[in-house]
Amino acid sequence: MLSRQFIAFVVTGGIAALLNFGSRILLGYFVPYVPSIIIAYIVGMVTAFVLNRWLVFKEADGSIHHQVAWFIAINVLAVLQTLLVSVALADWLLPLLHIEWHRETLAHAVGVATPVVTSYLGHKHFTFRTKPNIHEV
Repeated sequence: MLSRQFIAFVVTGGIAALLNFGSRILLGYFVPYVPSIIIAYIVGMVTAFVLNRWLVFKEADGSIHHQVAWFIAINVLAVLQTLLVSVALADWLLPLLHIEWHRETLAHAVGVATPVVTSYLGHKHFTFRTKPNIHEV
């Protein structure tokens, strides 16, 4: 069963991913593919932090500095996943399959979707963790 929190995480992540994806396409007119992925990821990451803090992990403990530090660390790993998958698909797998129609866009879409579960678990247990209630222990 999927928890409400995970569903909210996916929805807010979807909004951030749309901003990531859309900004990558716009940036593609001005900068090369790999830098556009990284810049777009930062746009999505800022959006995701704000939405997750505000809507998904409302009960989180810890300072904003702690949350930002963990959020960045987890998202650095996620951007590496995104970049690896995007480039591998765009430069290797899709050409191997003779898929050229919007090759970079298709590859980036899959790349953005790749770190959903690992990011959720990281943010739940590290970025926006809650201290156990001593009455629940």
